[in-house]
Amino acid sequence: MEQEFKLTTEPKTSEVSARKKALLLGRQLGLASDETYKASNASVTERCMHRQQKLNNQYQVNLETIYKLALGYTPSDVTGADLDPDWSHQFFQMAEQIHNRKMQDLWARILASEIANPGNFSLRTLATLKQLTHREALVLEKALGMAAKINGEQRLKLINGYKISGGIGQFFRKSNTVNLALSQFGMPYSNILTLVDAGILYRSEFETGLLSSKESIKLNFIDHQITLTPKNGHLLFSYYRFTSIGDELAQLVPPKPDSEYERNLKSSFAKDFKIG
Repeated sequence: MEQEFKLTTEPKTSEVSARKKALLLGRQLGLASDETYKASNASVTERCMHRQQKLNNQYQVNLETIYKLALGYTPSDVTGADLDPDWSHQFFQMAEQIHNRKMQDLWARILASEIANPGNFSLRTLATLKQLTHREALVLEKALGMAAKINGEQRLKLINGYKISGGIGQFFRKSNTVNLALSQFGMPYSNILTLVDAGILYRSEFETGLLSSKESIKLNFIDHQITLTPKNGHLLFSYYRFTSIGDELAQLVPPKPDSEYERNLKSSFAKDFKIG
């Protein structure tokens, strides 16, 4: 099922004092009065029940919003499938606690996708998504804009440079490593760690095996492809690898191509690779 979701920064709300925001929390805790409820006259049990009712009402609103959005994404020309009962139960338990409108849209797309083509999103991915903040989702969107699949592989990789391993040429270089400064493109190491902590990227850097100088490597980005041919047989890529959860979430967040990153990759790799 095609996904066309785009994350945008939410508009800023009007600025209010910290004290006013703290007082507003009283409504969520049942400690502030409203038209039909006087907190000062209520017992602890009554305040607890009032708070729980407000919470349950909000959960119901969240579920109804996600469901209505999902209806808009569910195709009428595809045979639907019955959801796995365990998956469905866990989905709605987690989805009711999603308050952010942009994140609700993500959950709606998952539900629609599973009805049309079940098995794309595991419960582990749902658990990760539930913990994902809107800011973290924006970081994921940025990382996906720089990610590529090598030679048609299904796993996404965030290439951050290459190394020279062996050969006489390495003795004539100041460094055997060529690094792409990902921070230049809005992906500082703190953002890498954010995705690692969220279970979207593996913590360690990976390396390919030595690349054959007789074979071209195709880097498949979002909407186009770059071909690299090693000038010798002593080169290998270094990269961050997306986890299976990261690959599943990638289906939900179509990113914008990062042309600046790709231009930098080409210029940085040109010394040791033929660029096609």
